[in-house]
Amino acid sequence: MAPPSVTLLVVNSAERRPSRRAFLGVAVTAGLAAGCHAASAPGQAAAPDPVPAAGTHQAGVTLPRTPQPHLLLVAADVSVAPGPLLAELGRRVLALTAGTDARLLGLPAGDLTVTVGVGPRLIRERDPSLPGATDLPPSSHEAIAPADRGGDLLLQLCASDPLVPPLAAAALLAQPGVRERWRQSGRRGPQVPVAGDLTAPRNLLGFVDGIVGPHTPAEQQRDLWLAGPAPVAGGTIAVVRRMELDLARFAGLPVAAQESVFGRHRDTGIPLSGGAIADGPDLGAKTPDGRYLVPANAHIRRAHANVVGAGLMLRRSYSMDDPTPGLVFVSFQNDLHTFTATLAHMETADALLPFTTTTASGTFLILPGFDEHRPLGSPLFAS
Repeated sequence: MAPPSVTLLVVNSAERRPSRRAFLGVAVTAGLAAGCHAASAPGQAAAPDPVPAAGTHQAGVTLPRTPQPHLLLVAADVSVAPGPLLAELGRRVLALTAGTDARLLGLPAGDLTVTVGVGPRLIRERDPSLPGATDLPPSSHEAIAPADRGGDLLLQLCASDPLVPPLAAAALLAQPGVRERWRQSGRRGPQVPVAGDLTAPRNLLGFVDGIVGPHTPAEQQRDLWLAGPAPVAGGTIAVVRRMELDLARFAGLPVAAQESVFGRHRDTGIPLSGGAIADGPDLGAKTPDGRYLVPANAHIRRAHANVVGAGLMLRRSYSMDDPTPGLVFVSFQNDLHTFTATLAHMETADALLPFTTTTASGTFLILPGFDEHRPLGSPLFAS
C-alpha cells in the first residue's frame, strides 16, 4: 500500500497520472516548500524543534516532554540475526531524524522520534533471565487474532507531521528478514495543563488521560529506567495495546456516572475527592452518609499504584478512530509486573474495563540509548 503522503500528492497533482520522475519531483518540491513555509512564513507556527536521537536513553519515552500529536506503532517479526539488523536500524534512525534520509521524499523530519524495542523471543534467545524475556499474558476483555499478539520488533514513530511516521517506517522496514505483523496509528488532542510544564491529553471518552506517572527524575530512576544488568541499563519495558472503546454505551451514561467510572471530574480532571488535577485522590474521603467520594470500582482507585502495590507507569497513549474508535495504550515501566499487577487488580472490579476490548498487544524491551559510535542493540546483541 502506498504511504499516505503518496496518495495525497497524487490527488493534489494534475488530473493525468504523472510519471514516476515527475511524481518524485513534485514530492521533493512540495516537501521543501512546506518546510520553508513553516519555518519562515509570517503568522505561521514555527517548525518543531528536532529531538536528538542519540543519548543515554532512546527518544520517544521522556523526550519530548510533551509527546508529538501523531503516532505510528509497528510490530514486526525478525528472521535474521538481531545484532546487525538493529545496528542498521540505528543508523537509519539517526539519518531519518536528522532529515538526511532521501526516503523522507523531501519532507522535513521536524520532531520525529523513533523508539525501537525487541520482543521476548529475541531476549530469551540471548538470556532468559534478562528483563524483557517474559511474554505479556492474556487477560480478560480481549479479542486478539494470533497475528496481532506479540512480535520481535517494535517501532514507535511520533511526529507533528502525520506524513512523516509512515515514510520513516517504510524506510526502517525495508530490510531483509523483517516482516510486519500489525500497525496502528493514533493522534492526540489538545493538551490539558497538569502541573508546571506537564500536560496530558483527553481521550475519546472525554477524560484527561495519563496524569499520573513517574514524571520527576527520582521517580523515573525508581520506576521507569532499567538500572541493569549492563546490557539493558538505560532501557525500559514497553507494553502496547490496541483497545476499542464502546463510545456509544459510555456516552449514554449521565455525566455523574461517567465520572464515577473514572473517579475524576470530566471537565477538569480533578479527582472526585477534590484538590487539583495533579493531586492524588484521597481514597479514604467519604460523603456525610458514608459513601466513598471515589467509588470502590473507579478506575483511578483500581489502578492506583499504592492500592496495587506496584510502581508507576509512564503512559504515552494516543486516541484512534481506525479501524474503530479507541485507544492506542502505551506504557513504559522498568518491571513488567507493574503493568500485569495493575491489570490484574483492575480485572476484579474496574468500572472502565467493560467499555474496552483489546484487539492487539505486546511487550518489548526498549533498548538503551545509542549513537554513531555505540550501535543500537549493543552490547546486548553483539554481532
